[in-house]
Amino acid sequence: MKVAIVHDWLVTYTGAEKVLEQMIDLYPDADLYCVIDNLDEKDRHFIKYKEPVTTFLQHVPFAKKHYRNLLPLMPLAIEQLDLSDYDMILSSSHAVAKGIITGPSQLHISYVHSPIRYAWDLQHQYLKESGLQRGMKGALVRFFLHYIRHWDYRTSNGVDYFIANSNFIAKRIYKVYRRESKVIYPPVDISSFVYCDEKEDYYFTASRMVPYKKMDLIVEAFGEMPDKKLVVIGDGPEMPKIMKKAKPNITLLGYQPNNVLKEHMQKARAFIFAAEEDFGITPVEAQACGTPVIAFGKGGALETVNGLDTPHPTGLFFDEQTTDSIINAVQRFEISGDRIRFSDCRGNALRFSNERFKNEISDFINACIRNYSPNTRTKDLEYSVTS
Repeated sequence: MKVAIVHDWLVTYTGAEKVLEQMIDLYPDADLYCVIDNLDEKDRHFIKYKEPVTTFLQHVPFAKKHYRNLLPLMPLAIEQLDLSDYDMILSSSHAVAKGIITGPSQLHISYVHSPIRYAWDLQHQYLKESGLQRGMKGALVRFFLHYIRHWDYRTSNGVDYFIANSNFIAKRIYKVYRRESKVIYPPVDISSFVYCDEKEDYYFTASRMVPYKKMDLIVEAFGEMPDKKLVVIGDGPEMPKIMKKAKPNITLLGYQPNNVLKEHMQKARAFIFAAEEDFGITPVEAQACGTPVIAFGKGGALETVNGLDTPHPTGLFFDEQTTDSIINAVQRFEISGDRIRFSDCRGNALRFSNERFKNEISDFINACIRNYSPNTRTKDLEYSVTS
């Protein structure tokens, strides 16, 4: 089969790109398409140094640096990619990649990291965090998001099979598109994280410093617990605000290379995670180091961390994204944390390995190919594979 792989944009190497990397490993001869390619030469290893076919947005001035500002044009751009020569299209989508145009004789399988978050259930949170609740600019953004919802729903009909990156996202896919999906958790490179059962007396968190990660809440909470140490790795637009909130018991290291991040993750008493993520790779990476996780009890963390009510706990949850809730969770951890075995954390993380992902997605794609017929209704295809 002639295969094409479609990704939203190539600007960094994070969770979505790790899925893309495994897709390329499965289909090394596939052609790669995306809206914009802004990868440095040193970062192109995960796409096997392929030269992606990009859209007209690649040539818009300042597009590579300010690509998010071009989101209103991305639906139009992705539809201009001509994939009519391919037998199968794999899309890796958290924005517009699933919206490519395909014909009835082409098989389209879409791995969805999430339907466009800021256009659906997180719209009001996005508007609030961006200061767009009022004014002319806010009205224009609301109009665009209304348009993107129509486009996003319409283009879901061009997908033959959906794969969700968690049960949480499978529910969102059904809510938004009214389509069933197969849950295949993203790959985590467990082998690159060394197990460590000798912990030091500090808590640890690491993330991009953007509003929805709630790094400010973690720093505020530990500011009210001066007897407990917190080490923070990460950088981003929220960094100046967080620096002002940091007390003497909090160490902000800013951006650090992977080896420094992994060393701190291995030796921490626990990893703190306050975001509502679709899946959330860093809690799995922490557990791969044998480090327990204290996480916000919503989203993907509920599927990757075993709470204290399970036979082999690997962490515990807090119910609200507030400083008081985080403080309470840390206090509960210090009382009950000895129930968590570091070896159980590592064992739980092994459920999300690269090898497991590659086997599961390969088996699913092969089943789709066997069941696919252009004369069969998509809904019938869907149930024949996912049920």
